[in-house]
Amino acid sequence: MIIELEKILKVLSDKNRIRIVKLLEKQKLCVCELAFVLAIKQPSVSRHLKKLKSVGIIEEEQDSFWTNYVLCVKGNKHFTTLLRNLSAWLEEDGQIKQDLNKLRQADRTKLCCK
Repeated sequence: MIIELEKILKVLSDKNRIRIVKLLEKQKLCVCELAFVLAIKQPSVSRHLKKLKSVGIIEEEQDSFWTNYVLCVKGNKHFTTLLRNLSAWLEEDGQIKQDLNKLRQADRTKLCCK
């Protein structure tokens, strides 16, 4: 159990992965949308997603053309508790607020088809 928690904490030790988790807390998103909001390249987003997926924090769903990423809180009590705390700790964080505002501008039909 300690090893599982340690792996989750290591994955969440990166600010961009925390930002991704906070965005996925609001809605499912594709790589293009995440790259747009975070202002980082798609390969970097994909690497972050791979790490989050490796510890069971996220999972992917196919939606015709897009692969959506969603939080996977079922069956992972460590992450469920951490997510509750992250929500409280980061509720007023300026970066998270900016990300959520920018998310409103993310239109996958325009972002993914460039």
